Amino acid sequence: MSLLDRIRWKRTLRTPSSERLLGMLDGRDAVAVDLHFLADGSVAGTVTVVDGCGVDRATVPALLERIDDDFLPGVDLEGDAGEGGVTFTVVWATGAESFESARRS
Repeated sequence: MSLLDRIRWKRTLRTPSSERLLGMLDGRDAVAVDLHFLADGSVAGTVTVVDGCGVDRATVPALLERIDDDFLPGVDLEGDAGEGGVTFTVVWATGAESFESARRS
């Protein structure tokens, strides 16, 4: 099984115009994806890859294609971003943590 086939995706947030996905690899956070669906039909995405997760720079093009194929029907990575295409920004992170505001009683 390829590295990309081993990533297990979980949708952690969804709004009418965006969604966030978390990719787990061998039980550890590996990739976070934020997708923003724009009014012109295009998508802007930020893909955060956690250093040391097994995804290296050579794997990124295939990862972006997989995200496009699996989560963006009707949007084409090969297309023009202004005409229903997608643009990705890839960020490399040394770690990630979540913080929430405190709830008042």
